[in-house]
Amino acid sequence: MKVSREQAAENRQRVVEIASRFFRERGLDGIGVADLMKSAGLTHGGFYGHFASKEDLMAEACARALEDTLAKWRERVEAAPEDPLSAVTALYLAAAHRDQPAEGCALAAVGAEAARHGAPVRHALTAGLRDLIDLLSELVPGRSKAARRKKALATFAGMLGAVVLARAVDDSALSDDILQSVSASISGPAPGRS
Repeated sequence: MKVSREQAAENRQRVVEIASRFFRERGLDGIGVADLMKSAGLTHGGFYGHFASKEDLMAEACARALEDTLAKWRERVEAAPEDPLSAVTALYLAAAHRDQPAEGCALAAVGAEAARHGAPVRHALTAGLRDLIDLLSELVPGRSKAARRKKALATFAGMLGAVVLARAVDDSALSDDILQSVSASISGPAPGRS
């Protein structure tokens, strides 16, 4: 049975959404095409009607995840105009982000393994990173655009590293300390803490 163009587009988007979650949760090589398609309610054979390769799906899924992260950051910036940097930092360095990688930043979830993948995945992560850094550059202090960009890069590297480390350790108190320490180094201590 032939599906309409609209249904085909919806099917493709469903696969990308599901892949985006699974790749962040299990890693880029942690789930196969057959299981992804089954989770989307589609047949394995239909995969290549939507994507040239699994690598292309990985790239699109990573791009989608980073678009979602950017959208969440923008929402936080709009909701906290008095201190948008602290709002973004609090969102990124939250226990919920640490504990739910399938919902979080693709760079924190698959960034380290991306170096072992091809150009499409790395390009998608690079483009997403640039967008996040551009927004962060508007939030960090600095006398010039170049200084703010450098500060944004360093800030995000600290945030990203904190999430990766907080996820890696098996000591929940240490994990919390990592997130809180990096947050305080960026935004200052939370009220009631020093």
